[in-house]
Amino acid sequence: MRNRIRDAEGLRRYIDATSEEEAAIVELASRFRFVITPYFASLMDPRDPDCPIRKQVVPRPAELGDAAGLADPLDEVAHSPVKNVVRVYPDRIAFCVNNECALYCRYCLRKRMVGDSEWTMQKKELEVALDWIARTPEIRDVLLTGGDPLVFSDARLEWLLTRLREIPHVELIRLGTRLPVTLPFRVTDELCAMLERFHPLWVNTHFNHPRELTADAAAACDRLLRAGIPVGNQSVLLQGVNDDHDTMKALCETLVRMRVRPYYVYQAQLLEGTEHFRVPIEDGIELFKQMRGRTSGFAIPQYVLDTPHGKVPLDHPFAKGRDGDDFVVEAWDGAIWREPNPR
Repeated sequence: MRNRIRDAEGLRRYIDATSEEEAAIVELASRFRFVITPYFASLMDPRDPDCPIRKQVVPRPAELGDAAGLADPLDEVAHSPVKNVVRVYPDRIAFCVNNECALYCRYCLRKRMVGDSEWTMQKKELEVALDWIARTPEIRDVLLTGGDPLVFSDARLEWLLTRLREIPHVELIRLGTRLPVTLPFRVTDELCAMLERFHPLWVNTHFNHPRELTADAAAACDRLLRAGIPVGNQSVLLQGVNDDHDTMKALCETLVRMRVRPYYVYQAQLLEGTEHFRVPIEDGIELFKQMRGRTSGFAIPQYVLDTPHGKVPLDHPFAKGRDGDDFVVEAWDGAIWREPNPR
């Protein structure tokens, strides 16, 4: 973490940065921090500004021209009963335990929080959130997110998990982390042995492109899996990164070979500075329709739009509805089938 790239000079050791990229690093410094791990930088194509790894983390002038983008498109602040606890559903919460990641993705949903002392969680503030969870018996599922919970030391994370496991109505704990992708060496045998003590515990990570599925990343996921921790993946559909059929199919099929479930693909939010990433929703629906029948069913993630009211599935309407005593459906190849379905 201490060797992370934080400026144009450091970036030049890994890529031939364009003048536009270098200018954007300076111009955007006050809006959203620029930090990349050396490991993730090593995955970039040094000579291609359109490299899908590079696009995710290197600032671009396009970030300055997004008039429609919002700071908090999911209205998380309004759904926070206490600091950094987001409750949209009756029985589960997102608990933003910190505001630091190993690197900062340019499309980050919580970029408003990054590097802002207002959103830093001191131990006493974590205690306030834990007390609220303990007083709210409807909460059975806690997602630890941020930031990234694996930025914590093993000791701090163990303390937090211990406190959660002391709350009888908390049945399930999930960790949302991108460190298996951006700093896979953080997922040590010691960390996994500690996490194993807190089952049922699940991990969702965040691979966006097949180039991220390195041997080191696969080994990190394997260590989690061998500790009995199910691992799922949540991607974001990003223009010029993974918005074509071949790339998405390769990503999902390789994840399955790694025993990582392709779980969700999110529509990119109406978030400030991200217009150049956003794919038209109808194009996303068509992309996942084209995967149906062309790969294993469990290699097809659920395409969703996150809203202030929760996640909404964005599915092609294969179910066409009733016609007389039949129910009409469309198969993956476009064929229409009439299933007898008397009332």
